[in-house]
Amino acid sequence: MEWRRDGYLICTDSDRLDRAVVWEFLRTSYWASGLTREVIDRSIDSALTFGLYAPSGDQVGFARVVTDRARFAWLSDVFVLDGHRGKGLGVWLVQTVLSHPDLLGARVMLGTADAQGLYRRFGFAPADPERVMDRRGRPG
Repeated sequence: MEWRRDGYLICTDSDRLDRAVVWEFLRTSYWASGLTREVIDRSIDSALTFGLYAPSGDQVGFARVVTDRARFAWLSDVFVLDGHRGKGLGVWLVQTVLSHPDLLGARVMLGTADAQGLYRRFGFAPADPERVMDRRGRPG
C-alpha cells in the first residue's frame, strides 16, 4: 500500500526499505541500541513495515508493527530522520500506520520514553500496570 503527501511517500513494501538506514538509526536509539544488524533484519522480516520516503526517493523514516492482523498490534521503531522533522511527517506516519486496514479494531500497544504527547493525539494512554506483564528475551 502507498500514501502520498507533499512529495513524500509512505509504503508498506518491505523490499523497498533501505535496511542500512533503519539499522543506522536504531542502533543508536535508546530502545534498540546495541542490537545487531541481523536482529534488526529479522525484526523487519516478521513485521508489517512502513517506510517513509522523501521526494528524492531516499528513506527518511520508518515504523514497524508486530501484529496478528486481527486483535493485537505492537507499534515499534517509529522514527523520522533529523533533516525531515518539523514537517508533521511523524504525525502522518503514525496516522497512516493506525489507519492500515489490517490494524482497524486491533488493540495497539507501544512503549515510549519521550513521545507520549504524539501518541496521546491518537488516543493512547498509559496501560494498566497491574495487568500488563513483561518478559524480556536475551539481548541479540
